[in-house]
Amino acid sequence: MFDPATSTREAIRDRALSLGFDAVGFARAELGAEAKARLAEFLRQGRHGDMGWMEDKADRRVHPQSLWPEARTVIALGTSYAPAEDPRALLAHPDRGIVSVYARNRDYHDLIKGRLKTLGQWIAHRFKAELKVFVDTAPVMEKPLAEKAGLGWQGKHTNLVSRSHGSWLFLGEVYTTLELPPDPPGVDRCGQCRRCLDACPTAAFPAPNQLDARRCISYLTIEHKGPIPEELRPLMGNRIYGCDDCLAACPWNKFAKRSREAAFLPRAELTAPRLADLAQLDDAGFRQVFSGSPIKRIGRDRFVRNVLVALGNSGDARHAPVAERLLQDPSEVVRDAAGWALARLGPFRPL
Repeated sequence: MFDPATSTREAIRDRALSLGFDAVGFARAELGAEAKARLAEFLRQGRHGDMGWMEDKADRRVHPQSLWPEARTVIALGTSYAPAEDPRALLAHPDRGIVSVYARNRDYHDLIKGRLKTLGQWIAHRFKAELKVFVDTAPVMEKPLAEKAGLGWQGKHTNLVSRSHGSWLFLGEVYTTLELPPDPPGVDRCGQCRRCLDACPTAAFPAPNQLDARRCISYLTIEHKGPIPEELRPLMGNRIYGCDDCLAACPWNKFAKRSREAAFLPRAELTAPRLADLAQLDDAGFRQVFSGSPIKRIGRDRFVRNVLVALGNSGDARHAPVAERLLQDPSEVVRDAAGWALARLGPFRPL
């Protein structure tokens, strides 16, 4: 029997895939008790660190309709950014900086937001529906909604895992007034595996499915504004913006095909950048190098702080003069990191 709502859902799915999305699912505009309880406990224990915005908008985050009361269906969309190689390979080259895979080229928000708007305009015109689009820019619990819409499941590293795309999916959502049949939710297929947990260099997972952001290198290098806790600095290695270790360790990645998006392919200068060069960037140089990049949003001072921690971990005393010059930097966090790096490296004595 013909079902107009199911026909509408499949037409939207086909259109989304034709626009370049790799995964599409549908869910009711509501969240279950488990997702709400997980967020509440995360905030209660202060594991969000400096990310006060998570606590400020927690009520809107756990109730999709509080963000937009007219929403009836959430269309969850995923775009693969799977790399061609394991990003952890650069750990063997301590004079080079590791930038998280997602940040090695253009800001993904721009591409996905544009694609969501194109899909939204088509839905509005074709089905006379109201809608709103989101891509990590509003209090939306993207991963639980994506799981509910059947795109995958939240693995033990708390990120979404897909049977087809592994741990490498950018997420976006369309909230709409359309009443559409939901897809079956994702089923947890992690089993007894704990590779993602064991891969974390800073032990940021107190238990499976729990993250303490205050120990997470992605948080420390991106969200955290002050000096990085000294006890965690040696554990960061040469990771200077984000960390992919828990994602890269997931065995489901063997089914992921390299991303087909040219905008997600790494820029040559961010594939294996020299730490010594990055440490010497002034504000103008930083803005020029990272124009259009998500890295730009953390600013030069935080970025150079990260680079100096990596230099200190390099064990190469030839980098000492670079750190020494930054002892006089106007930024307090840069001076602090420079002093720490210099103490680790010791004075450079040319042969």
